[in-house]
Amino acid sequence: MLNHVGICSGVADMDDALAPLLAEIRARALEFRRARKIPEEIVEKFRQVGVYRALVARRFGGMELSPSVFLELIEVIGNADASAGWVASFGISATYLAALPIATLETIYRHGPDVVFAGAIFPPQKAERADDGFIVNGRWPYASGCTGASLIGVGIGIPGEKGALPRTAVMPASAIRIEEVWDTIGLAGTGSHDVVARDVHVPESWTFIRGGAPSMNLAIYRYPSLGFAAQVLTAVGLGCARRAIDEVTEMAAVRQSITGAPTMADRSHVQAELAEAEAMLSSARAFFYAVTEEVWFLVKGGAEVPEALANRIRLAATHGAQVAAEVTRKCFGLGGIAAVQSEHILGRCMQDCAVVAQHAFMARGNYEAAGRVMLGRGGRPGYP
Repeated sequence: MLNHVGICSGVADMDDALAPLLAEIRARALEFRRARKIPEEIVEKFRQVGVYRALVARRFGGMELSPSVFLELIEVIGNADASAGWVASFGISATYLAALPIATLETIYRHGPDVVFAGAIFPPQKAERADDGFIVNGRWPYASGCTGASLIGVGIGIPGEKGALPRTAVMPASAIRIEEVWDTIGLAGTGSHDVVARDVHVPESWTFIRGGAPSMNLAIYRYPSLGFAAQVLTAVGLGCARRAIDEVTEMAAVRQSITGAPTMADRSHVQAELAEAEAMLSSARAFFYAVTEEVWFLVKGGAEVPEALANRIRLAATHGAQVAAEVTRKCFGLGGIAAVQSEHILGRCMQDCAVVAQHAFMARGNYEAAGRVMLGRGGRPGYP
């Protein structure tokens, strides 16, 4: 649970800079929304508090934190502002990059572990073989955080290469062009613009299969990577939904109706709706972290994660995102006419969580995919 300054117990000791950073993010959230990106000075502060080294191997100066601690970190940043939490969540990229050869990783981390990676995988664009690698051309949407990244990954298709998951080509951010097309009602500050590559040569040693086998046998890289990728995004929604409940609770204590009705806190429907929202969010969050710890216990012991348990990671992520969206809708309704102002926090929380819940990794269609696995009817490419 969040403590009185909004920091989860698991991450409270990460850095003394975390609390003031959260306060700054809260104060500047509307600025991020209007700019449609998280500014570079905030990304730099993410580096300083350890967001980007959290999941990097210790051999490269990283921290190798557990999944739960990293998820809590993203949750508290998402509580301060969902767009900031979303951009910070791509600290998970260290687990994708772990599929690169060791020599490539040594180059990536030669100046330290705080490397900012952003990616846009779909739709994979056809790449041509050339020399020791590929010539990459194409345009990819939804490259969240690309404006602050030093490395960019894009999905490519290689003639003759078969597989359920796409290959990702990693290149310096200077090799691509960003087209600023991101203009949305929710998660507006994520800078999820399109990236464009023209005749970029990428050595094969700088490509990997997303979700592929890691080049290092570490527990954090044995945790199911695609499930983890969904979880870090859901954590943003969980933090944002908690913010909405807290905002309504504070509002209810003082807000009176212009018609003379009782203070919000004294209205029975407010009491019931708020209690139900709390129960929904707390239950979804408990499921979310319980399955995370269950899987982490297995991988730390060297055991394989069975399909049924990997499926529960995806199910918990889907459920958490969907519940967060519903909770924020409830809170928006409780806010009454005040909440309809374009920059009101309850409206922003509702919009942000709606976008989280519509991401392909956590959209409602994933309930069907989870049910297929549960019933022994197989999964689908990229799931779980």
